[in-house]
Amino acid sequence: MDDVTLRALHLLEEAQAGGAAQVLAAAESALREPTGEIRDGPAAMHFARVVALTRLGDLRAAIVAADLMLAAAEREGGAGWRSCALSLRATRRLRLGDQDIADYDVAAVLRDLVSAESALLPAEPDPVIAGNAHTGIAIGYAQLRLYELAAPQFQAAYEATCRASYPDNGNRAMWLCNLAELNLMWTLELYQVGQVAEAEKHTTAAEEYAVRAATEASGPKAQVWRLSALLYAACARADRQDPAGAAADIPRYIARLRAHGVDPRQQEMLLCQPFHAVALSRSGRPDEALRVIEEAIAALSPDSDWLICAALHRTHAVLLSRNGSRDAVPGLTYGDALAELLWRQRHRWLHAAVSMQSYDVLRWQHEQAERAAQLDALTGVANRRGLDNFLQNLATPAATDEPVAVLVVDLDRFKHINDSLGHATGDDVLRAVAQVLTASVRRGDFVARLGGDEFVAILPGADSGAAEQIARRTVAAVAGMTAWRAKVSVGVASGPACRLGETLTQADRAMYAAKRAGGNRASCRHPAP
Repeated sequence: MDDVTLRALHLLEEAQAGGAAQVLAAAESALREPTGEIRDGPAAMHFARVVALTRLGDLRAAIVAADLMLAAAEREGGAGWRSCALSLRATRRLRLGDQDIADYDVAAVLRDLVSAESALLPAEPDPVIAGNAHTGIAIGYAQLRLYELAAPQFQAAYEATCRASYPDNGNRAMWLCNLAELNLMWTLELYQVGQVAEAEKHTTAAEEYAVRAATEASGPKAQVWRLSALLYAACARADRQDPAGAAADIPRYIARLRAHGVDPRQQEMLLCQPFHAVALSRSGRPDEALRVIEEAIAALSPDSDWLICAALHRTHAVLLSRNGSRDAVPGLTYGDALAELLWRQRHRWLHAAVSMQSYDVLRWQHEQAERAAQLDALTGVANRRGLDNFLQNLATPAATDEPVAVLVVDLDRFKHINDSLGHATGDDVLRAVAQVLTASVRRGDFVARLGGDEFVAILPGADSGAAEQIARRTVAAVAGMTAWRAKVSVGVASGPACRLGETLTQADRAMYAAKRAGGNRASCRHPAP
């Protein structure tokens, strides 16, 4: 992990701990360092800025900041940061839509979440960035109640924490707790639509994840994660094998979490109350069950999660009905009908998201196949087909007067290497030369293998002086390889993009001139004026 990413992650922790205003100032200062403009800063710092703006309640500014983060990620070629930017924008759009119906756009949110998922098809190498990316997608899907899509993302985030390079900060238990919580939320909705057997499958899964989280809890907040996990495990037992034990354990773990500063009005705590009431009811304590659920309803706030609100009120109605109250029946009937409509809506969103995913995967597979067809299998640089496509894209009308330099690189006495050391060694030498050339050129330059032992590098915007420096650097780097006594001849030419074919010819002639002069050198030519 680089220093900028590490600094940004520290800022994220500060923002989430209540220092959002200070984090916003620090992030914006860091973003201005490269050019003085916020937009030109690194994606990692844009991430911190989005989170800080969100914590400060400015969702519109956070969405604009996510757009800037996306542009920065595109510049940097960072798949993980691109995914984070898309999921951040999606979840902020969701929250904004909750506040103002005019901004409610589930289709745009789904498009961002699916695109964020597709961005991770080429795996993100940094496990911390990968973990944040998968978590962002999971949170977005969970907010839409697309549990089937959220669960694999939380699982992928957990797996990122299992990599050796991941810091021991407690995230492993956190994501297992997220999986337990997700399954409990799924359970509540399944009960509301009458799918009891399916609901019990998810309480079983919730308990398994919670037990693992309690075992794997580590880092500075290990005890809090352990207690949260044990609380979720107790909730998962309420409707199955141990209602009496759950009835005793749920309030005990809530009390211990409160002692650690956890607010009982938080969503995670309110989520447990329907399970507590069910456990009491199944243990033959109906009056206590009613008291628990009524206290939980009284603790609800206007911004409480609607699904938890619905679960609390439905549980209350069910308990009243079991106690013989006829007044609860109409409300229960209405609530169940509404729950069924919302369940159908959820499935429509799920179908839309899965269709988008399928399209994106097919498109990515096509792009991968097309990319593979343009790569040289031995060296990993472009092949002649890739070169032809690059040259075609380079020779646009807008770029006809732009300078372009060309390097043609050929190994000296390569046949001797093959004959004396074997073709396997010859292949190793070709791979090494490709790596040297790729490392010698600038970012944005293009390297291809023309065939045999000949390579070409295209340097858009480079003049002859810069190209000659790169050529000499390449010659010296190949000669300095210690594993083999290999040398190259490099031909250099430059000219306008509109005469690129002539420049290639001149570079090829310059390469042969370098060979005639004894090899292990660079020779430069320019097209005739």
